[in-house]
Amino acid sequence: MEKNDQLFMQLLYMFHTSAMQGLGKMADPTGKVNRNLEYVSQTIDLMEMLKDKTKGNISEDIEEVLDGMLSELRLNYVDEKTKPEEKKVEEKPKDE
Repeated sequence: MEKNDQLFMQLLYMFHTSAMQGLGKMADPTGKVNRNLEYVSQTIDLMEMLKDKTKGNISEDIEEVLDGMLSELRLNYVDEKTKPEEKKVEEKPKDE
């Protein structure tokens, strides 16, 4: 794989990891799990734009990886979008 292909794959994995964090599927670098569906939607749009702009200029293997990532992110996005917003409930001490 040539250097630009490796860099392109690295970019895709950065977007994918960041989006998975935004879906609340992975902890962020601080160890916190947060959901930010607006960010995930923008990231999916960015990845779709990259797919359109690179059509015919990337290998079939890379295109398959990109398609797989987009499918996974879209499915998870729809799944998360249909979930109710999670409210943090503070537990009361048991001796009250």
